Amino acid sequence: MKNFVYDRTIHFRDTDAAGVVYFANVLAICHEAYEASLVASGIDLKSFFTGNVAVPITSAKTDFFKPMFCGDRIKILLESNLISSNSFEIKYQIFFDGEPQKAIAIAETKHTCIDSVTRKRISLSQQLLQWIEFKQ
Repeated sequence: MKNFVYDRTIHFRDTDAAGVVYFANVLAICHEAYEASLVASGIDLKSFFTGNVAVPITSAKTDFFKPMFCGDRIKILLESNLISSNSFEIKYQIFFDGEPQKAIAIAETKHTCIDSVTRKRISLSQQLLQWIEFKQ
């Protein structure tokens, strides 16, 4: 998925006792953007997440530059890239809505395609390959 943009409001449940977005919740928010990008490219989420193929996250990383608070409007720019025949990465840039000049956080996840029964690596499906190249 190239240049997919996901709009979201930060909710109270996303924050910690200090009132800022809890670090692990940034990955959950990025995963929402990932799911929305799959839908935008025509992938049915129910069949995607319940089929014979699994695509687990094998690596995750986040960096924060500014705090996010309840009520903040954000935009997440998502870009996917093929790593190998059975893996891809997604890079996320998070911005305050209306301030696209400087990211307030970045994240990256790496995913590996496996057979959900044998747990062995398999090639990415044609559907995922099309999603990786899909431009909104």
